[in-house]
Amino acid sequence: MKVVVVESPAKAKTINKYLGRDYEVIASFGHIRDLPPKDGSVDPEQDFHMVWELADRGASRVSEIAKAVKGADKLILATDPDREGEAISWHVLEALTARKALKGIPVERVTFNAITKASVEQAMRKPREIDQALVDAYLARRALDYLVGFNLSPVLWRKLPGARSAGRVQSVALRLVVEREMEIERFKPREYWTIVATLTTADGATFEARLVGADGKRIQRLDVGTGEEAAAFKRDLERATFQVASVEAKPAKRHPQPPFTTSTLQQEASRKLGMAPAQTMRVAQRLYEGVDLGGETVGIITYMRTDGVDMAPEAIQDARRVIGKEFGDRYVPDAPRKYSVKAKNAQEAHEAVRPTDMGRLPKMVARHLEPEQAKLYELIWTRTMASQMESAELERTTVDVTAKVGPRTIDLRATGQVVKFDGFLALYQEGKDDPDPNAAPLGRAMEEDEESRRLPPMKAGDPLKRERISSTQHFTEPPPRYSEASLVKRMEELGIGRPSTYAAVLQTLRDREYVKIEKKRLQPEDKGRLVTGFLESFFRRYVEYDFTADLEEQLDRVSNAEIDWRAVLRDFWRDFSAAIGETKELRVTDVLEALNGLLGPHIFPDKGDGSNPRTCPTCGSGQLSLKLGKFGAFIGCSNYPECKYTRQLSASGVEGEGDGSSAEGGQPGVRVLGNDPATGLPVTLRDGRFGPFLQLGEASTEKGAEKPKRSSLPKGLSPSAVDLEKALALLSLPREVARHPETGEPILANLGRFGPYVQHGKTYANLGKDDDVLEIGANRAIDLIVAKEQGGGRGRPAADPGRPLGKDEASGRDLVVKAGRYGPYVTDGEVNATLPKTMTAEALTLDEAIALVNAKRASGGGKPAKRGAARKGSARAASGDKPAAKKTAAKKPAAKKAPAKKTSSG
Repeated sequence: MKVVVVESPAKAKTINKYLGRDYEVIASFGHIRDLPPKDGSVDPEQDFHMVWELADRGASRVSEIAKAVKGADKLILATDPDREGEAISWHVLEALTARKALKGIPVERVTFNAITKASVEQAMRKPREIDQALVDAYLARRALDYLVGFNLSPVLWRKLPGARSAGRVQSVALRLVVEREMEIERFKPREYWTIVATLTTADGATFEARLVGADGKRIQRLDVGTGEEAAAFKRDLERATFQVASVEAKPAKRHPQPPFTTSTLQQEASRKLGMAPAQTMRVAQRLYEGVDLGGETVGIITYMRTDGVDMAPEAIQDARRVIGKEFGDRYVPDAPRKYSVKAKNAQEAHEAVRPTDMGRLPKMVARHLEPEQAKLYELIWTRTMASQMESAELERTTVDVTAKVGPRTIDLRATGQVVKFDGFLALYQEGKDDPDPNAAPLGRAMEEDEESRRLPPMKAGDPLKRERISSTQHFTEPPPRYSEASLVKRMEELGIGRPSTYAAVLQTLRDREYVKIEKKRLQPEDKGRLVTGFLESFFRRYVEYDFTADLEEQLDRVSNAEIDWRAVLRDFWRDFSAAIGETKELRVTDVLEALNGLLGPHIFPDKGDGSNPRTCPTCGSGQLSLKLGKFGAFIGCSNYPECKYTRQLSASGVEGEGDGSSAEGGQPGVRVLGNDPATGLPVTLRDGRFGPFLQLGEASTEKGAEKPKRSSLPKGLSPSAVDLEKALALLSLPREVARHPETGEPILANLGRFGPYVQHGKTYANLGKDDDVLEIGANRAIDLIVAKEQGGGRGRPAADPGRPLGKDEASGRDLVVKAGRYGPYVTDGEVNATLPKTMTAEALTLDEAIALVNAKRASGGGKPAKRGAARKGSARAASGDKPAAKKTAAKKPAAKKAPAKKTSSG
């Protein structure tokens, strides 16, 4: 028996079918070891000695692998063909060696770029050893991320309350978002005019020509800057005679784009399908690991983490054959197309992302796939096919027109383009992130209309008749905010991060509340601005684009065995530790002054009347400045405590609106939204220990006085989006939504400690993520309550009913995936198992769930708390987290769990 180790149960299930009875395929569920999140896991004093820890899940996986290996003929490590995959194999081998589980059993490493029977069988015939250079590159990256996170983040916490963390790549990506926002804020619109003449040929055909010159001088887009200038040109053109000066028609070709890399796949899926990078990678993982196509489980795309654009020769020939069959021989170029990567620091060790079988058309597999899987597969298939199709043949025509009025000559130009042969355009055209916002509307229309815009037949010397002259006013626009797709593109251009990191970096920025997404665009939160300002002021080198890209290049050289990984760490740590040391003497006042200067245009916007924007509007003599409070940053007066003016960090630009204060003075972290029309009491938004909350009125110091009414904010509602109307609606909760169809008693909607819910008597049901506590209707509320009553659970907020996955035939139990307080988990009613970070509740399959539950059961953990047990621990049990240690002794468990095991890496 040969034992094969892969990452996921889905991959294991697919490969097991290919290899047969002589093989046992086991999933490691991703990484089995990691650096403990505490000081000392990477020790620079011991030449970057690293201590690794086997978590509960990792220990159970190693135990299962060790048990399977006992008596086996061979161990085959078949994890993914990239750096992370190599590292997982290395960790498995190290853990088994530490247990002395191998005892002379030969170990082989195999990789395959696609999970198909042919690819897997071919890989098994070409084993190799673990690539130590790739492992070294992994160790270097992991150590760098640890050293930055565990040394820089505490500095942020001490010097900048409210900051969450800093990261080697995440902080640089955040800087890109913040700097784009600052560009937008600094932008000053500029007026300009376009002049367009609608002309007619002798045959009666009309076309448009735009002003490009006058009196022998070229006129650029912004040169006509006032209405007076535009009116003068229009007046002259209305009296002019027009003639064709020249006609030039040139053939042109448009070539297809290369097949997808990880980055371009994320970008195009964002543009065309509206999928976030993290979602794209989750769906692509499923397509790679294998889907059931009517009884056959097969991976239908190649490995999705790559920056290579080449394809295997047999794949290219397969694509050319399908193109000829589906579109005709005219669409097949004479020679196969070869592509190379232009991105900085690209590694081309892997193929592009492509279908494993080009003949597997999207319409053939759509019925076997989930909707988002079908859409992503079609996108990958069409891009791959188009990359090997013939170029589009175009004809671009330029007509220059002269307009004479007295001694003056005015030049106009018309351009057109027609498609002579569509080529790859018959199948695919790449989307665009952001068209030039400052192109004239005519220019944008011409770009969008290029393929269908045909100019009428003309020749030099032909007279033209004027139909009308139009002049249009425009204003230049600021650069657009980054979308997730355009940020990924910019990071790739700068050489920041690597394909496998982009989705995680963007998700981290959102989770840390450093950025938010508004209308599919990334906008920095004030917290993100402060972190970037702090790092630029005191750790500028480490958020420089070139420095980060150069470090990535060094890490790539480590993976190519060109330099020693510890040498890279030594060079980095020498300067970085010195920079950390310099901040020990840094005073908070120094930090505030640096941020006042750097963020001045944002937090002290120009009022437009020439006055000093930092003058206190309450006392008139104090200077406004950034202040740091228990719950984060705010703006306060230098005359405190005599003047108690405060407001939130973001200025509204209008005195008295949203400034969180009055002439009597305000409080840090308090924003006045207005007064309640019914009571006249002030409605305020405040920063609290557990997050922002709303309050009606002020708390009284008198004994026995009634406490003011308060309300938390629903998850996902940004404090900046709360106005008086929204605040009054939340403070009015609970609200009656409906009457119960059987009892006639009210069903109420309200906000609780664990989020929004509906209530009928002692029955509570949590609202779904798409439900709004202020808008949920009667039918939806009744459905939730009735479903909860039928499923039991009284007197407390309802648990998530979860998504049924199916029945485990071996145990006869139904499996359900649920949303726990500390993350998603799967349960069979007896055992709860937390989902690893590599899996999502939406994408979890029955087979993966069975494997998770069985692994948890084998480790002796994950049993749900009994009814009547302490409820504070039940949520933790449901999500697999351990409750905080208590002084009183707990009941002795049935089986004693082994402590987490630690090993070291030298």
